[in-house]
Amino acid sequence: MSDQEAVRALARLSRLMERAVLDEGLSLAHFRVLAAVAEGDVRATRVAQRLALGKPTVSATVDALCRGGLLERHDVAGDQRATALHVTGRGRDVLDRAEGAMTERLRSVLACTEQPEAGLEALVRLGRGLELAMAERLGQQS
Repeated sequence: MSDQEAVRALARLSRLMERAVLDEGLSLAHFRVLAAVAEGDVRATRVAQRLALGKPTVSATVDALCRGGLLERHDVAGDQRATALHVTGRGRDVLDRAEGAMTERLRSVLACTEQPEAGLEALVRLGRGLELAMAERLGQQS
């Protein structure tokens, strides 16, 4: 497999995941922010760093998720300027359904490969690599 084939496969897979979350009323960007908050990134600045998004983009996404009842903002004790983000019960339900739909679509694609579990493991390793690359990039920016 060439680099070009891999890049194109990732682009097609991204579109497949985008369609899955659209069925739950989310954009892929909204899903990414909601998932980051659910994983424990409660400050918008941290979400922006982790997802390599601009602060205005994250702010607009958080506003939309709050309007939709999927996220809530809470004041942070001792810091008048800061707010913490929390996933609502409805947000958790939507996130669970979106992840279920994405998993179903991913599994159907993997089932068409010679080694479905190896493909899944490769994607997990790729995700870990992305986390490490982002951590390194953030460390270099500090």
